[in-house]
Amino acid sequence: MRRLILLCLGSVLIYWTSFAFVLARPLSLGTIRLEINEKTARAATLKSPKLVILAGSNAPFSHSCHVIGTMLDMPCENGGVAVGLGLDEIFARWRPLLHRGDVVYMPMEIQQYVMSAASTRMSVDGAMMFRHDRRLLFRLGARRVLAASFGTTMPDALEAIAEMTFRGLGFGHPHAVLAAEYNRQGDRIGTTIATADQGFLSELHRVEPPANAIAQGYGTRLIERFVRIATSRGVTVIGGLPTDFLRVPLPSADVATIRAAYLDNGGNFIALPNRSRYAQADFWNTEDHLAQPCQYLNSIAIARLLASRLHRIARQPTKAMTALAAACPSATRTPRVAATH
Repeated sequence: MRRLILLCLGSVLIYWTSFAFVLARPLSLGTIRLEINEKTARAATLKSPKLVILAGSNAPFSHSCHVIGTMLDMPCENGGVAVGLGLDEIFARWRPLLHRGDVVYMPMEIQQYVMSAASTRMSVDGAMMFRHDRRLLFRLGARRVLAASFGTTMPDALEAIAEMTFRGLGFGHPHAVLAAEYNRQGDRIGTTIATADQGFLSELHRVEPPANAIAQGYGTRLIERFVRIATSRGVTVIGGLPTDFLRVPLPSADVATIRAAYLDNGGNFIALPNRSRYAQADFWNTEDHLAQPCQYLNSIAIARLLASRLHRIARQPTKAMTALAAACPSATRTPRVAATH
């Protein structure tokens, strides 16, 4: 029995050592980790008052800090990376970078609100933190540490070995990938209407969760806590809606529940009259990702709404911004700009 116990402890030690110090996924998680680090590092250098956009990939694909920051005359960093990263980790990284007078705009994806505690603990960033950022992981609590400690499997090990091998051969350098796909403010670029796969987009059929699921979601609780803490420190937090297809219904009860998550905790909320819903032809590769011309169209409208809420004068977009936005198929149906309280 003693020998069996020692063998079990030894296998656990080998497992922990392998995933904490040896194995890594430099092509997939490495790119995500680098994107997070670059965005937070840039934000740390921006003078206050600054604007930060926080959400999943809807933030960099469908919202342009270049456009919104220019129109509001504020330095801006697009902090969105991907849905699936734990909101507890994202907020823990960004809270220290936000100071009195800063503004955070949060067009969070609806699925972020309904994410469960278990899903958050088992999210892919757990393995990433266990390997590269254990100090932050330990700040997130014992359950998050425990889940991250045992959250990797043999297939993960095989993927790590494959990625490390390909990276060693010089393939897929994360710096090169990000430099080609993102601007210096964290916006996704180069997503043209011509390269969109409309056949694939037509097969996507999302159903939004009901209002009660949003109200009871663990993600909602994390968002509400972030809003309370940030606003108590003099940071203005403004919620918003993510982009999606026009054909995907967004019930008014859902909007009211999302709005309450911000207003009831000291924040604010804005929504375009079209609720950030656009025609399928405006999107690039998912219902969260507008093509860049439509990213500009959406961002110009959002900037004007934010200016109204922040009591700032919105600058006119540059001719280049206006020209690119005009290439969006929905440009002839530009949403009216009126704040929603």
